[in-house]
Amino acid sequence: MLWTLALGLWGLSRQGSVWRDEAATWQVAQRSTAEIWHMLGNVDVVHGCYYLLMHGLFEIFGPGTTTLRLPSVLAMAGAAACVAVVGRRLADKWVGLAGGTAFGLLPAVQFHLQEGRPYALVAAGAAISTLLLVSVLQGRVRAVYWLYWAAYGGVVLMCALLNWLSLMILPAHLTTLLWTRAGRGVWARWTVTSAVATVCALPLILFSRGQSAQLSWIPPLTWHMLIGPAVLLLIGGVCALLDRPRVGRLSVAAVGLPLLAVPQISLVGLALIQPLFLDRYVLFSLLGLALLIGTVVGSALQAAGPRFPRASNWILPVVLAVAMVALLPQSLAKRSPASRVDDVVAIASDVRRMKEPGSAVLFVPAARRDTKSVSPGAFTGLRDIALEESPVSSGTLKGVEAGPARIRAAMLSQRRILLVTDAVGVARPVTAKRDEMKMSVLTKYFTAVADEQVRGRRVTVYERLPASTSRPARTFSPSGD
Repeated sequence: MLWTLALGLWGLSRQGSVWRDEAATWQVAQRSTAEIWHMLGNVDVVHGCYYLLMHGLFEIFGPGTTTLRLPSVLAMAGAAACVAVVGRRLADKWVGLAGGTAFGLLPAVQFHLQEGRPYALVAAGAAISTLLLVSVLQGRVRAVYWLYWAAYGGVVLMCALLNWLSLMILPAHLTTLLWTRAGRGVWARWTVTSAVATVCALPLILFSRGQSAQLSWIPPLTWHMLIGPAVLLLIGGVCALLDRPRVGRLSVAAVGLPLLAVPQISLVGLALIQPLFLDRYVLFSLLGLALLIGTVVGSALQAAGPRFPRASNWILPVVLAVAMVALLPQSLAKRSPASRVDDVVAIASDVRRMKEPGSAVLFVPAARRDTKSVSPGAFTGLRDIALEESPVSSGTLKGVEAGPARIRAAMLSQRRILLVTDAVGVARPVTAKRDEMKMSVLTKYFTAVADEQVRGRRVTVYERLPASTSRPARTFSPSGD
């Protein structure tokens, strides 16, 4: 736990950068509870519980990158501790210790370890529910059997309320019960508990389906997307063989392999129906990979212990040091501002420097208004000429913009316009008619006089051309040509 906590606190601020996903958390957490409820009726209801949690933390500790990311650090540290305990109970202390430390070093875990999003909290909940299930299967809790099952159901439900795709942990646990040939009593209690948790989460699942258009940006599943999961499953399978898995025996393989494989395979199956394939949705499956990696160290110790009893105690520290050195470039990269697709804060200083009295501002696409939501002071004095209703009053993340004709008229009445958009490397082709109109008017009636790009964001200053020198409109391309 302390190892993972140290990894999380290392470079936590990422030099004050905040990328677009975290910007959503930042801006929503600063709204009132009533405003958050209003927004959840329109967008992002799947993250509603997380937003309310972060709203409470922002109220107590104030907004900042530490408040934004520390819950994820603490959650991952707790998850690593659960991995260590599960590994110790299923094998020995070295398997647990190796699995727990390996979890914090996994690249995907290091990425989400410092994310102001709910996926680390879901991973912690998955780790706790797995520990509770192992405790029940080992018969450690006969005196307070009902309490452990109630806690199991409560944790599964909380994970579902943070992200209902976490319910894919239930078929993983089901596979473990089948593998270990659990008794009828365990089956009955697990079935009832899991069903109750799922039914309680069902209203959120059904309501969020009405907001599925938010996921339209996720590309359809392609074969190359399966390379990563295939590699993980191959590594996990090889590690499981070292545990000498047997049907009917509770072991690291019986818990870790289903925990790794079933959510990954389930997500692939869902992605065949609707594009949903994002690895962060099954981040908790890496708990299983960490457990299985722990068996490698355990096997090495078993092999070396009888012959080299003193030297064998150095196997884990040496492996850990080698892994840390090998992953150091990646670890440093994930803690830099350039590790994310953009930085909504960095460009705000350029907006503050480039604006002049009477200037207007446009955002292409409208979602880039998150820079203004996170850094409103930088836009003081700038008129948002496309905005008809603010994000807060409209209960959205990006606000409601006026119709193309109204925006066009407002643009032509301006002398100077600042355009905030994506930088060349990350920009997508403009497809929305409203945005195509914005770029067409800027190209035909304005000329760019200043342009700055920083960490995935771009601000361009346009000044109005004399009426006699207007140019033919051109199609806007991501390169800005």
